[in-house]
Amino acid sequence: MAREASVERNTKETEIKLKLNLDGKGYSDIETGVGFFDHMLDGFTRHGFFDLCVRVHGDLQVDDHHTIEDTGIVLGTAIKEAVGDKKGIRRFGSCILPMDETLVLCAVDLSGRPYFAWDAGFTSEKIGNMSTQMVKEFFYAISYTCGMNLHIRVLSGNGGDGAAPGNDHHIAEAMFKSFAKALDEAVSYDPRITDVLSTKGSLG
Repeated sequence: MAREASVERNTKETEIKLKLNLDGKGYSDIETGVGFFDHMLDGFTRHGFFDLCVRVHGDLQVDDHHTIEDTGIVLGTAIKEAVGDKKGIRRFGSCILPMDETLVLCAVDLSGRPYFAWDAGFTSEKIGNMSTQMVKEFFYAISYTCGMNLHIRVLSGNGGDGAAPGNDHHIAEAMFKSFAKALDEAVSYDPRITDVLSTKGSLG
């Protein structure tokens, strides 16, 4: 059976409907009202081989904060529901992904315990119509609602060691794609794992 979840969340700031299939083929149908964010979610979907349908109506007349953060909350909830009891999955996943001058590391542990580590930065305030500050907030929201350890680090292309800063579009896109690849690995099954992969015998 496909591991799927449908989640709705309605507040005074956002109305969100999201459907996720972890065992998909990379199909996306996404409308958040923030064009660059749609582009990033599409990349996450395609490179993780997930199926993702999202509809968001947010208070964009204010800014994009609630729309993006709340989408992260809902996506994290959907991942947690879709992955189920975690029996037989690899639990850990990681990816070092290059995009031109940028190199990004993402590592995931579906431990049930939330922790978010971030070592990255941007030089511009916006990419398209998306605030660069919201990239971090999006991944933070996912990690805490899903209950995952999530580490994201820009290894090169962030202006370190005296080098010129990289392209912010490349940095953000490499983050979303590396997260997709790491999550795809973490939720994949390994026939050698017959229960949950834990020395305690449980995750959470």
